[in-house]
Amino acid sequence: MFPIKDVVERRTFPYITLLLVGANAIAFAFSLLDFEGAIYSYGFIPARPSVLTAFTCMFLHAGVDHLFGNMWFLLTFGDNVEDRFGHVKFLFFYLATGFVATYVNYLVDPSSTIPTVGASGAISGVMGAYVVLFPRAKVHTLLGFYITTLPAFAMLGFWFILQLFFGTSSLFGGDGSGIAYWAHIGGFVAGTIVALAYRIFNRS
Repeated sequence: MFPIKDVVERRTFPYITLLLVGANAIAFAFSLLDFEGAIYSYGFIPARPSVLTAFTCMFLHAGVDHLFGNMWFLLTFGDNVEDRFGHVKFLFFYLATGFVATYVNYLVDPSSTIPTVGASGAISGVMGAYVVLFPRAKVHTLLGFYITTLPAFAMLGFWFILQLFFGTSSLFGGDGSGIAYWAHIGGFVAGTIVALAYRIFNRS
């Protein structure tokens, strides 16, 4: 499933969301000058964990399709979460959930020497928050070759179930895609917890 557009109106301009998209695009362009060097220098390698690369890996991508897919999800869901949290809080939220996602993935295979790159862990955090904050928001979704409209909890809930399925399968060697499913899971759960705490705090 691929989101086309949600229908939640925002009250503020998504400065941080657009800034993050721009930062990812610029980082990808610079990485092309020495792609392998950039991936191994600034990607997160579980066998050689580093706090610095846990952050820098969020701005690197393995290809144009990887970059486009992640940025599309960020633009679709990030503007409304930023609108609800506020600009500065959203930036810290994004970086924090991305950091958690990277280390959840690290715990699954700490001896791996394969660099982990991509913003999908942080964006999964944004998606987790979106489900909590806008569960019944309508999302126009490309489902196979058809366009349908689903509530956010159904579309993103199904996406999360898929991550759990493939993540569990990867633990038993059943997936060779190289996708960091556990980063997605960790980021989504972290984003959900933060958004739930935010709602409880605001309600109180």
